[in-house]
Amino acid sequence: MKYICIFTVLFSAFLLSGCADQPSDSSNSGSEAVTTTAAETAVTTTCITTTAPVTTTVVTTTRKVDPPTDLLMRCLDTVEAGADITLDEFITERNVELKDGTALLDTSNLGYIDVEVPYLYDGAEFTQKLQYRVLDTTEPYIINPGLNSYHKAGTEFDLNQYIGYADNFDRHPALTYEGEIDPETVGSYPLAVTVTDSSGNYSAWEVTIQVVEEVPKAVDTNPRVNYSDFISRYDGDNVRFGIDVSAWQEDVDYKAVRDAGCSFVIIRVGYYYSKIVPDEYFQKNLKNAAAAGLDVGVYFYTTDRTIDGVREHVRWIADQLKGQKSGMTIAFDWEEFSHFQQYGMSIRDLNDVYAAFADEVTKLGHKPMLYSSKIFLNTIWSEKSKNTAPVWLAHYVDETNYAGEYEIWQASAYGRIPGVDGDVDMDIQYLNQQTE
Repeated sequence: MKYICIFTVLFSAFLLSGCADQPSDSSNSGSEAVTTTAAETAVTTTCITTTAPVTTTVVTTTRKVDPPTDLLMRCLDTVEAGADITLDEFITERNVELKDGTALLDTSNLGYIDVEVPYLYDGAEFTQKLQYRVLDTTEPYIINPGLNSYHKAGTEFDLNQYIGYADNFDRHPALTYEGEIDPETVGSYPLAVTVTDSSGNYSAWEVTIQVVEEVPKAVDTNPRVNYSDFISRYDGDNVRFGIDVSAWQEDVDYKAVRDAGCSFVIIRVGYYYSKIVPDEYFQKNLKNAAAAGLDVGVYFYTTDRTIDGVREHVRWIADQLKGQKSGMTIAFDWEEFSHFQQYGMSIRDLNDVYAAFADEVTKLGHKPMLYSSKIFLNTIWSEKSKNTAPVWLAHYVDETNYAGEYEIWQASAYGRIPGVDGDVDMDIQYLNQQTE
């Protein structure tokens, strides 16, 4: 089930500090806390056998309260690198109330981590030091396996041009392959490919490179869909229909678009590769869509790699809105997955960049949104990212089977609507209802 919000009002938990990195192992069982009493206010509890001092700290209160002498905290010994794990998930058994069970563990570094866990007892607050170990046991994820790879004869060969991969933790997993390829000679060359991360986890598969005189051009066989037919197919209670546009659509007649049954439009404000490039039609689209009475949101196509960079770009986006009312939706659009390794990022890094984007959008009085396709919502984006703000789902099928929550469904990239010359993306928004 998913809960849906209205488009016109579309739109962290702290990290717990860690200690020095140490070698990793593969254990992941829970262990029961050992409890002792010292100087009336100290209780020792640990989830991992260690020689480091592990103590309870008493937070000053208005009356003297001792920590419980029978304190029990049973927790995980190991957690996965880059994972979003709350204290409620980390502590598997306890006899006290946690101050904030939704706080996230620090899983950004491998090795042993000490964490101070605040808890409540007899009206007072205490902190309990626990220890866990961060391991990376997840193999790299193959985003693009290189199906139908054609290489032009006589040009330099680099396998990275034909495949894409990412790791949950390692920013630079190693690519190797076995087999011979002569990029000067037309032929079919099978290769056995392996991608290995810094912890020794690996993914292996086979790819065949076709060396050809001319790379065949892709043939577009996608059927076009009339907007009126699109509305008829999905019309019902608590839904409305929209489009999203950029400079690719050039001049749009928004009155004709409105009269065709469109209620909202999401407009590209610009894009970022090595620098920000404003969409040349953005200001015109923004003005004319609003004048036609359409609800308006914007999206930003980006390859941002840093938190500071994406925050700066959000501020640039806000400037482009030129005083538009707060509460406007600003969607994060990352689509460069085919050769993701070129960006030197882990999957966790990308989720952290989106978190910074959403945070900065919110600070500036607007509403963040995450745009992505079904496959990457299921594989790249964390549950935390998908729960940070509404999801704008891209899935070009007659009936989506995406199981997560989403507010807008981009159901086709091949729509035809009066007022737009050529193809346009068509969207459905679900309003204040539950849908299966």
